Amino acid sequence: MADISRYKMSQERLDDLKKELEYCETVREKEVSELIKEARSFGDLSENSEYDEAKTEQGKLYSRIAELKDLIENAEIVEKQAAPGHNGVNLGSRVTILDMDENEEEVYEIVGSQEANPLKGRISDDSPIGQALFGHTAGDTIELETEMGVLKFKVIEVANN
Repeated sequence: MADISRYKMSQERLDDLKKELEYCETVREKEVSELIKEARSFGDLSENSEYDEAKTEQGKLYSRIAELKDLIENAEIVEKQAAPGHNGVNLGSRVTILDMDENEEEVYEIVGSQEANPLKGRISDDSPIGQALFGHTAGDTIELETEMGVLKFKVIEVANN
């Protein structure tokens, strides 16, 4: 039996994926179907760029629908709470760290892989930094070996809301 991947995410993320799937299967699928119907009315399909574009869009839509179904079927809901008495970094933690090489503070929220958005400070618990921070508490110093050398961080604050 194949190893099925589980996708860690919050209930909110799962709800968003379900809404997107419903939109794709109803509204968007009808829109694309209309584009194909309209393009067919232009005649010869062998030289009909509108038809080719509409069929390409349909393929992209069906790929996205399949991806959404896989994400939903294999979702693993994770709660944003720490174990009682645990002050360490875990899923849902908001962590302030000091990059000791650059002397800059950075703030990250540790989230499941489906919710990661590094540009918004949301990093996956599966990412190298997320894994390195996991379980550490304020005051801990962490060394992370990367292709570009060793990065050093100090955990300034951990907020487990």
